[in-house]
Amino acid sequence: MMCRAPIASLDCMEEFSGTTAQLDFGRSTSLGSNPAIQIRSNATTTPGLRYKNLGKSGLRVSNVGLGTWPIFSPGVSEEQAESILRLAVDSGINLFDLSEAHSGTRAEIELGKIIHKAGWKRTSFVIITKIYWSTKSEERGLSRKHIIESVQASLQRLQLPYIDVILVHKADSMCPMEEIVRAMNYVISQGWSMYWGTARWSPVEIMEAYTNCRQFNCVTPIVEQSEYHMFCREKAELYLPEMYNKIGVGFMAWGPLSMCLGDAQNGDKLWIPKGSLKSKSQSYSWIEDEVNKEDEARRLYDKARDISCLAEKLGCNAVQLSIAWSLKHEPVQCLLLGATSPEQLHQSLQALQLLPRLSTGVMLEIERILENKPVRPPPISTLALR
Repeated sequence: MMCRAPIASLDCMEEFSGTTAQLDFGRSTSLGSNPAIQIRSNATTTPGLRYKNLGKSGLRVSNVGLGTWPIFSPGVSEEQAESILRLAVDSGINLFDLSEAHSGTRAEIELGKIIHKAGWKRTSFVIITKIYWSTKSEERGLSRKHIIESVQASLQRLQLPYIDVILVHKADSMCPMEEIVRAMNYVISQGWSMYWGTARWSPVEIMEAYTNCRQFNCVTPIVEQSEYHMFCREKAELYLPEMYNKIGVGFMAWGPLSMCLGDAQNGDKLWIPKGSLKSKSQSYSWIEDEVNKEDEARRLYDKARDISCLAEKLGCNAVQLSIAWSLKHEPVQCLLLGATSPEQLHQSLQALQLLPRLSTGVMLEIERILENKPVRPPPISTLALR
């Protein structure tokens, strides 16, 4: 008898949707607008923080995770990095995202030191790290050799007995998918990792990995990590929910804090993705491409300005609205946030309190400003192509 995997997040979701389609700005609540923030070391779980199953696995993670790439950057001291991590744990965050490519290997080494110094129980937090495929890496590919050596090196740097989830960052077209899934299955069977997933894979590549896992009786991936924010929506909203419903692959998002275009009149930053300024078409000449970039940049700037004005009416800033908007979408099971100071992390976490205010009317107003809701193209009949 076939058993259907449980839907992961129904038992821990709250209904944030408003019942009215009218914009309601009558009650403006300031979210972290006071520059003199008092950070408490014994802070309780942040209001709005929830715990969800990652994919259709039994692994429960906080709906906000901590991305460590800015925390262990050269400009952040060890004491400051430790303060950020302690604030995250005190706030209820239980997921830390790492990569062998982020700040070299320093992040894994420093995080391991902080974990042992703080004495946190291994069962109380989730570590995610990546096997990074890049032409700049010593081992150019996702061979079995590279995967196993990378996992062993990460364990040694972290000084931990196992890693909770290992992500394969970017697919390797030169390596057979069978070799990749068999290697990940071996890593899990050795107890070096509990689960595995992907990062920046296309839906076709994810499905190919899943098919190979079923064919060779290997452990299937549980999560895809991908960019998602107001200006990058198609993959996350059209294709990843389908992956979740069909094969149980969940969605971990990053992106709301990784881009900035300019300054608004009120001093806030206008946040849009730098990648959005790149032309999506390769058929233009160089001059046409430059004109297209300028026009697109102007449109994005106008949209970002309108989003900033809307955030001001809601009593928050554009960054907090971007975070809350991303979390409002149910396919997002975990949103990664970074910080270079405890104050910045505290400000970002206040966005969780904005979720109840994102009523149907507010979400429709955001859609009106963005005008980029992805729509799946209609199917084309093979008869029409003849």
